[in-house]
Amino acid sequence: MGQNLSLRDARHIWHPLTQHKTHGMAHGIARAQGVYLYDTQGKAYLDAISSWYTAVYGHCNPQITRRVAAQMEELDQVVFSGFTHEPAVSLSEKLLGHLPGNQEKVFFSENGSTAVEVALKIALQYHFNLGAPRKILLAFESGFHGDTFGALSVSGLSVYNGPFEGMALEVRRIPVPDDPDAAQSLATLEAILAEAPVAGFVYEPLVQGAAAMKTHDAAGLDKILARLRETGALLIADEVMTGFGKTGTNFASAQLETQPDLICLSKALTAGLLPMGITSCSAQVYNAFLSDSVEKGFFHGHTYTANPLACTAALAALELLETAEMQSNISRIAGAHRDFETRVQSHHKVLATRRIGVIFAMDLDVETDRYGSLRDILYGFFMERGIYLRPLGNTVYILPPYITTDDELARIYQAMEEVLEFIS
Repeated sequence: MGQNLSLRDARHIWHPLTQHKTHGMAHGIARAQGVYLYDTQGKAYLDAISSWYTAVYGHCNPQITRRVAAQMEELDQVVFSGFTHEPAVSLSEKLLGHLPGNQEKVFFSENGSTAVEVALKIALQYHFNLGAPRKILLAFESGFHGDTFGALSVSGLSVYNGPFEGMALEVRRIPVPDDPDAAQSLATLEAILAEAPVAGFVYEPLVQGAAAMKTHDAAGLDKILARLRETGALLIADEVMTGFGKTGTNFASAQLETQPDLICLSKALTAGLLPMGITSCSAQVYNAFLSDSVEKGFFHGHTYTANPLACTAALAALELLETAEMQSNISRIAGAHRDFETRVQSHHKVLATRRIGVIFAMDLDVETDRYGSLRDILYGFFMERGIYLRPLGNTVYILPPYITTDDELARIYQAMEEVLEFIS
C-alpha cells in the first residue's frame, strides 16, 4: 500500500519546497495520534517538530476533534461579510484576553502567510488613510514571514526570494540584535530612517524559525521597537511560529516591554487541525479605517474567512493551552532542554546550541549549505530511528508537542547524541 501510494503521488502531485528532479518519492503517512505519525507500513515516527509547529497538543486530540465534529452538525461554513457566528465571537473574546492589552480587534484569514499579508496591507493603508502615505517596510535579515508576495517581500531567505527580486514591495533590512545595546541594528535603522519614513516593521519576536531557530536579544529588540514607535511606524509581531506557548510564555511579545500594534497568528492557533490565520490590531490602527468614505475601509477578504470549524478548533486549542497541565508540560520540556544542552554543548562536534521555551537547536560543526546533501543524510538518520525532524543546513532543532513524555524526550535526545558520533 505504501509504495503504491507514493507512486500514485508521484504521477500528479507537486510538493512544496521540493526539487522533484533530485528528490525521492514522498513518504506515505496513513494516520497520526498523540505525538506519533504512522506510515502506510505501520511504522511509527515521533513527531519532534509538531508537524511544523502546529500539533502542539498532539495529533487528533480528542478534546479538539470532538468539538469540531459537533460544530459540523451545526454550521460548517458561512460568508463572513455581513454575517457572524458564535465560534468566531467566542474565539475573539478569549484570544484577546491572552494578547497584549493594546490589542482590540481581530481579522481572520487562512494561514500564516495571509496573516502577514493582511498586516502589511493594513500598515501601508493606515498611513495612506491618515493622509501621509509611506512605502517602505522594515524587516530583519534572515527573517521568514511566508511565501505570498507581500510576506515574501519582507522575508530575507534567498532560496525563496531569488526569482522574484525587484518585483516585490519596497523593503529595508536590519540585522537582528545580538546584545542589549543593539548598536549595529540601531545604526542601520537610523540610516534607513534618514532616507524616508518606515510604514511598518515586521519581526519574529525572540526567535527566527526558518533561520534555523536563530535567537536574538530581548532588550536589544525592545530598543529597536521603541525607536520605531517614536517615528510612527507600525510594529508587526509575526507570532505565527512563536505563538501559543512555544517560547515559554503564551506569546513571545509578553517577554518584551514595547508591545506590537499588530500580531500575526496561525500554525498552533488551530492545533494543526484546520487552516486559519488571525491578524490582531490595536484600536488606534482600527480607527484609522473608520470613515464616511467607503474607500478607507479595508477591502480584503477570503472565502473561508472565520470558518466556523476552524474557529471551533482554535477555541478548543486555546482552552487546552490555558490548563495547568499544558503550562506544566511547557515548563517541564523547557527544563529538559536545559539539562540536555548542558550535556551536549561541549561536544567537539557541537558548534553552538540555543534554546527558548520548548525550542532547542544544535548547530553541528560541519561545512554544508542550507539545502545541501547533509540535510537529507540527517533526515534519513532520524527517520530510521523513528523520529521525524527536518534539519536546516547544519542545524538540528526540535519543537516537540507539549504532551511529549520524558521517555519520549529521552529518545529524541539520544538520537541527537548519536548523530554527533555519526558525523564524527
